[in-house]
Amino acid sequence: MNIAKERVVVLGGTSGIGYAVAEAAVERGAEVVVVSRNEQRVREAAERLGATGRTADLGHAPTGLFDEIGPFDHLVYTAGEQLALTPMASLDVEQAREFFGVRYFGALAAVRAALPHLREGGSITLTSGTAADRPGPGWAVASSICGAVEGLTRALAVELAPIRVNAVKPGVTRSPMWGADVEQFYAETAAAVPLRRVGEVADVADAYLYLIGQPFTTGTVLTVDGGALLA
Repeated sequence: MNIAKERVVVLGGTSGIGYAVAEAAVERGAEVVVVSRNEQRVREAAERLGATGRTADLGHAPTGLFDEIGPFDHLVYTAGEQLALTPMASLDVEQAREFFGVRYFGALAAVRAALPHLREGGSITLTSGTAADRPGPGWAVASSICGAVEGLTRALAVELAPIRVNAVKPGVTRSPMWGADVEQFYAETAAAVPLRRVGEVADVADAYLYLIGQPFTTGTVLTVDGGALLA
């Protein structure tokens, strides 16, 4: 499917994987809208991309956001706070709720608000992660979120058909999501996976663009992990 001149809305599109998705969509001729809660980052990202920017707190129902955006073709949800991997003994349950607030309930609310504005033949692409299948110590919350998003993806693919609903499942990817001082973590991760490197945001963005443009795929969770689930 050629997405030239179609409208793609990327929630969380000002940095990391979301920005890479927005950039790839612009390169393919799409009209892109990037959304984040930080007004300055939205403005800067929109200027660099030649895209439209909107500011919204995606941890809450984005009331009015899609009325401002108007009709569009594809929704991509990549929004999320920096990951904090915490052992169960020191887990802050309220903080865990906040992670779910953006990464799961934020996606759910965005889909609900976006539906009246999605054009015929449109698609929704959510974001999971390999922690759903292969968690480590301290990953209880992240793994739970990823699993919930995958369940949501399949349920929405059935309920919202013929709108296509899919998700991308990245492995460890070099992005601001992991915070600073993570080079040792990247090196250890790279040594353990078959392709001997961590992902780059461009690798993962290609998966979103594939799902956006694939007209006969729905309910699919596409893994992009360098073989990590095989290691």
